[in-house]
Amino acid sequence: MFLAGDSTIAQKKVLDAPETGWGMSIPLFFDTTAVRFENHAVNGRSTKSFRTLGHWDVLIARVRPGDYVFLQFGHNDAKVEDTTRYAPAQTAYRDNLTRFITEIRAKGGQPVLLTPVVRRSFDEAGHFVDKHGDYPSVVREVAAAQKVPLIDLWAKSKALLEKMGEADSKPMFMNLRGGIYPKFPEDKVDNTHFTPYGAALVAGLVAEGIRELELPIRSFLKQTEFLEKYAYELPQISVPDFKKDTFDIREFGAQAGGIALNTIAINQAIDTCHARGGGVVLIPAGLWLTGPVTLRSYVNLHLEKGALLQFSNDPEQYPLVRSNWEGQEAIRNQAPLTGENLEDVAITGAGIIDGAGLAWRPLQRSKVTEKEWQTLLASGGVLNETQDVWYPSARALKGSKMQRPGMIAAGFDEAKALEIKEFLRPNLLRLTGCTRVLIDGPTFQNSPAWTLHVLLCKHVTVKNVLVKNPAFAQNGDGIDLESTHFFRVENCVFDTGDDGICIKSGRNEEGRKRGIPSSDGIVQGCSVYKAHGGFVIGSEMSGGVRNLYISGCTFMGSDIGLRFKTTRGRGGAVEDIYISDINMTDIPAEAILFDMYYNGKEAAEALKNPEPKKMPVTEETPVFRRFFIRNVACRGAEHAVFIQGIPEMNVQDIRIENSIFRTKHGFFCMEGNGITLKNCVLETSSTEPAISILNSRNLTLDHVQISGNAAKALKIEGSQTGAIHLHDTDVETRGIETGATVQKGILIKK
Repeated sequence: MFLAGDSTIAQKKVLDAPETGWGMSIPLFFDTTAVRFENHAVNGRSTKSFRTLGHWDVLIARVRPGDYVFLQFGHNDAKVEDTTRYAPAQTAYRDNLTRFITEIRAKGGQPVLLTPVVRRSFDEAGHFVDKHGDYPSVVREVAAAQKVPLIDLWAKSKALLEKMGEADSKPMFMNLRGGIYPKFPEDKVDNTHFTPYGAALVAGLVAEGIRELELPIRSFLKQTEFLEKYAYELPQISVPDFKKDTFDIREFGAQAGGIALNTIAINQAIDTCHARGGGVVLIPAGLWLTGPVTLRSYVNLHLEKGALLQFSNDPEQYPLVRSNWEGQEAIRNQAPLTGENLEDVAITGAGIIDGAGLAWRPLQRSKVTEKEWQTLLASGGVLNETQDVWYPSARALKGSKMQRPGMIAAGFDEAKALEIKEFLRPNLLRLTGCTRVLIDGPTFQNSPAWTLHVLLCKHVTVKNVLVKNPAFAQNGDGIDLESTHFFRVENCVFDTGDDGICIKSGRNEEGRKRGIPSSDGIVQGCSVYKAHGGFVIGSEMSGGVRNLYISGCTFMGSDIGLRFKTTRGRGGAVEDIYISDINMTDIPAEAILFDMYYNGKEAAEALKNPEPKKMPVTEETPVFRRFFIRNVACRGAEHAVFIQGIPEMNVQDIRIENSIFRTKHGFFCMEGNGITLKNCVLETSSTEPAISILNSRNLTLDHVQISGNAAKALKIEGSQTGAIHLHDTDVETRGIETGATVQKGILIKK
């Protein structure tokens, strides 16, 4: 594939960083063992100067039959003031394009025309402003007249910028703060040329166009592990860069050793770094005791290997603040690490961040040894009435007895919150409303509550992180991404007292009113040990969750592997979730769980009653639909798959394929619609039926192999059950158990 055009496509030099032509990114979306790219685009060239300066002669001499030549010009053809480049749209520009096409065809090549990519321009009302005049329409006319494939990159990029808006599209282009890159010591405003992030987005539009045109070269577009998804369709994440200027906390009076409190020194270092345009705040090797730390824009808080940032166990160091807890506005203690409405912020390095969680958390006696329990009692605190739960203070115990403690909607203010201060445990890291976040390398441990809480943020990268909490750490989630757009969590390890990797979007009416889903995220290459769930969505998902990609993860000892939970009253839709290549061992409960009765007594009642009552469908009705799960291997779990929908809103369109489950029980589905098991093995140790279906319809069992101790293959119950399709799945060998209310003729064999 040959590329011809201007600077928006061209290959850049290392010193030009971060400027990137989309031609540098397009190979990312192809199988480069089958497709060779030659990028002949040159900065500043037009259809006129590309020929007169000899670039075209070099390109066309290399074209062989079957080669593609992609042509995108227009930015420089419009430069009236430059006679060496100017080519009027209706005359010279049109003629030049036509001549290119003729010469490509003469060599047996395939020309492809692209309209010029847009410049970023918005008026005061936020409406896109076109800067290309007639040039895009001329390209369309030439393509039609010459019967040449056309990728309307102008229209595609315009639609993209309009969708993103003025603010969110800015990082696509070379709008830079000075001093980060050697070539740009001063601030730069450039809404024509791309950053790596912008180049990848535009290259994705070109790949999309190739597929839409059904060009033969589309067969070499790189596919992903996710069902029917190409590489260009996955979310692109913008990552922050920082100045190299370093601010050592010792220069601001910080003292190692774990005795001196370094709150003021660390925050002064961060504030100074921010005021001077950003850079690196260094936490050197050593033990550094501190109270709450507030992050700032353009600051990379870097923990050197051997650094332990130890947060104080004194609750009085943490003021009460208006915050958010479990999807609702609340008053909590300030998080040890916090940042609000920031851009370009990072926590990096190989150090350790300890949240002093033992000073905050209640603890059940049954979760520790007798020796540990006695040690805890000797440390202080109080016990509940039954003497089996320890609290760090009387105020914490008082909070445990209240309804919705700390919730602003329940009438709490700062004065009431002070009465239960220690009960209002902070999360270790809380980021709210931030854009371009990087967390790379540190260990986060011993959190008072959730460890990493990312709320209402955009473009978040979390990688190479270890999150470690005691197994008894109540609410000790590893990471909670709430109402967050465009995120990547990769190569992380979670060993926590609650959910490992959790996606949320607000709770009940507040979440629906907020109306901001968590979306466009990638979770890749992560490991989860002790946790309530390995990868989790919910239960606070009232704002919706969509377009997520999870792959290459391992869950070892997590209570549940893949856990999707909600309940009546939540509302919100969880949809378009792609999961692939998941390994699980020693899962105490379900390998895969869809639960629409989370924490509800109704679930047990529904299981006992084969004809449960439907509730009205309202904005409070939650939705689970379009989950695509493949390549799961589970050795050891209570259930392989457990689906628990509600009568008025079934779990819908779930596809599980190419998976092996060695579990006690097999597949259970209640109130499901459009569920498919394809190329799956269910090896069960229980004598109960391997597959149980209750009030579900449009199920497909396609090449499902049943082995183990199951006395029967299939159990069917409920008058609402219908249309069970059997494709090369012989359930009759082990037998079928059918309830009295099941309709006749619902088994459909192929």
